[in-house]
Parts: sequence; C-alpha cells; structure tokens
Amino acid sequence: MISYNTKDWITFIFRFHKADTFRQLIPLMIFIGLYSAAIAYFEIEYWVLPDDSHVKNITIMHGMLGFVISLLLVFRTNTAYDRWWEGRKLWGSLVNNSRNLSIKLSVILKEESDRAFFRKIIPSYASILNKHLKDEETGKQLFEDVYLAIDHHKHRPNQVAKMLFQKVNDLYTSHKITGDQLIILNGEVLSFTDICGACERIKNTPIPYSYSAFLKKFIFFYVMTLPFGYVFSLGYYVIPVVVFIFYVLASLELIAEEIEDPFGNDDNDLPTKKIAENIKRHVEELL
Repeated sequence: MISYNTKDWITFIFRFHKADTFRQLIPLMIFIGLYSAAIAYFEIEYWVLPDDSHVKNITIMHGMLGFVISLLLVFRTNTAYDRWWEGRKLWGSLVNNSRNLSIKLSVILKEESDRAFFRKIIPSYASILNKHLKDEETGKQLFEDVYLAIDHHKHRPNQVAKMLFQKVNDLYTSHKITGDQLIILNGEVLSFTDICGACERIKNTPIPYSYSAFLKKFIFFYVMTLPFGYVFSLGYYVIPVVVFIFYVLASLELIAEEIEDPFGNDDNDLPTKKIAENIKRHVEELL
C-alpha cells in the first residue's frame, strides 16, 4: 500500500507512480487518438453534411448515455471500495482479537512454556492468513517447529486455529485453566476463523462477470462513437477531448478492478504483511 501526504496537491498532479492508470492506458489512448484523428479527417475533408442533417444531433445520444455510464461507474467504484474497506476492518479486528487473546493469556498462564507456545502461534495465524489470501507458499524459516505440523496442501489457517484450540483444551484438561476461562478463550479463537472466512468471501467472490464485461463494452463503444458527433463542433480538437474522456472512464474501471480484491500485491492493496508484523510485535510484548 502506498503511503502519502493527502495534502500534497503538487505531488499528486505532476508525479507519475507505477500504480497510475495513465501508464497502463497509454497504448489504448494512442489507439483512440489515432482512431479519432482518422474519423475527424474523413468527416472534415470528405463528408460534407447539409445544415439540416440529423447526424449532427448525435451528441444528444452521448449526453443521455453519459449520464447512464456515470451512474454505472459510481456503483462500480462504490462497490469495489466497500470490499476494500471491509477487508481493512476485518484485519483491524484480527489485530484487536490477537491483542485481547494475548492479554488474557498473559494473566491466566503461569508457565513460560505455555506462554512461549502462544507467543509463536498467535502471530503465525496472521502471517499464514496473509500468505493464504495471496496464494503464496509459506517458508520454513517463518514458523520453525510450527511449520512441521502444517500440511501445506490443506487449508493452512484452519490448521493453525486447530493448534490454538487444541492447546487451550489441553490447558483445561490439565487443570491449568478453569471452565469459565476456557469459554472466554474459546470465543477469541473462534473469532480468528470468522475473520478468515469473511476475507475468503471477499477474495473468492468478485463482481459478477456479466456486469464487469458489460461496463467495459459500454465504455469502449461509447468512446468509439464520440468522434462521429463532436467532430462537427470541435474539429480536430476532438482528438484530445475523446482521449481525455476515455482516460477518465477507463481509469475509474481500472481503479475499481484493483481495489475490489484488497489482499493481493498491488500498490493499492491492503498492507496485510505489515499488519501481521505489527501483530507479532504486540503479542511478543504482551506475552
């Protein structure tokens, strides 16, 4: 995730970051510019229309369709941002639940061996969940002896959650914690799996294909028909105007595509690795 100063307008305007949509759209913008130039040249030089021709009124259609496409893009970007923000809230809950579990264990547990287990396994859940959502392999050096107990061909967060509950249950059977304390700790462990399931729901359920495909086609054909109507009033100035309109509409769609899956490695995705590292530091301080 990119860290930036929200009040630095000059940097925003004149700095091009690799995450900017301008870089991604340059090939298409060049194509749209050449296409608009060809249409403008053909209509200006060879297609002379009478003053009462209805072709010149095609801009009315673009005005109506422009309103429709703006509504679709607003819905698209809002939906994508809701997914991004929900992912951030879920990882915020994971931070708080990890702290709460560590605080309770720091008071309940008396033996250092028990503390050492939770000091290692609680941060491991966040680290494994981060890699699980990014479809990355986990490294042996990250989890040490915990790694040996994980089958990497199965659901990894579930296995870590099972270890957590197994240890809590062992503490109860060995009379190191009471039944009331077992219930309290069980709720904290259960919340980890709830957060994992909610994150997987966001990751595995993208915007429906038909909606995304229709919006892309709508933007493309809308932009491709712009030169036919506006060349009569703008002349060759229609070229930069059409390119700019395409840049704005396509950029909104690209931004929505990027943030609708907030658990990847894109520049605007959530800093889940950093959050997992913070969880590790906080748990180690508490335990």
